[in-house]
Amino acid sequence: MGIKGLTPLLKDKAPQSIESISLSQLRDKRVAIDISIFLYKSLSNVRYNGDYLRNSQGEIVSHIVGIFQKTIQYLSVGIQPLYIFDGKPPEEKRECIKERNQKVEECKQKMQSEEITQHEKQKLEKGTIRLTKQHIDDVKHLFDLMGIPYIHNNVGEAEAYAAELCRLGYVEAVVTEDMDTLAYGCPKMIRNCIDRTIKRKDVVSCFSYESLLSGFDVTPEQFVDICILCGCDYCPTIPKVGPIRAFQYIKQYGSIESMIESGKFTISEGFKERFEKSRELFQIFRDKIDLTALPLHSSEKNLLGLKQYLIEGCNMGETKVNNAIKTGYRITQ
Repeated sequence: MGIKGLTPLLKDKAPQSIESISLSQLRDKRVAIDISIFLYKSLSNVRYNGDYLRNSQGEIVSHIVGIFQKTIQYLSVGIQPLYIFDGKPPEEKRECIKERNQKVEECKQKMQSEEITQHEKQKLEKGTIRLTKQHIDDVKHLFDLMGIPYIHNNVGEAEAYAAELCRLGYVEAVVTEDMDTLAYGCPKMIRNCIDRTIKRKDVVSCFSYESLLSGFDVTPEQFVDICILCGCDYCPTIPKVGPIRAFQYIKQYGSIESMIESGKFTISEGFKERFEKSRELFQIFRDKIDLTALPLHSSEKNLLGLKQYLIEGCNMGETKVNNAIKTGYRITQ
């Protein structure tokens, strides 16, 4: 999930909240990673021949190879990754999920046309990708072999859970592409570098929650209201209110309630209940996580089994696998 237009709004109103850093600056730090976006990206990667990466049985293994390579990148600079999986989404996200499913069906229908090019077909195919239980089980098995811990909570979105882990100090930062992580109160969020002038792959963008509140000159509650007005998965927006006006109106009125009470805005039926529920959802894990009883799954690494899984099960080259393992686990022999 994201917050529409939040990144450019931060760049405009609170540029000091965004910093470009090297991954190596997180050395020896435990970092929570929202795995869903990386799974989708890995599954959408196609080879030069236009097909997905498959093993000898014809099964797609793009997600396994992609997550392995991403994890090795983190390990190689001394980062301690903790992957977080999505739990059951809240009921308020039903409409958003329905819209996404409709887009998937639209892409599938367009792919049937004989008039589209192969390139257009491949682009549409990426829009049909959905995560399955098998995909999730595959990467969990990978993590077990790699000795990488993960958490799969029963309910709630991964970025919400990860944000609270960061707020509680259990992790140094949260790696995700979902800007709503900040609405959950995450102190430090890491995403792919948004500075187009920087070409280094090891440089990322670091967002500071404290700095954005200072730059916006708002309270945490007002920041959540700005995010809701910008547009989130839980609630419809107010007509003609985009990110800039959302910021201006909350600065002017102080809250969404005061905006509505002014009588100057047209709201949809049920909006009041929806935005109030959205506020609650952005606090879903606040003070509800017991760090002494985390649903943490961890195992001892099995590098021999890992090599076998990647080489025999995923058709990765033996030399490539060996070199990656040496790099990630810093094996000198």
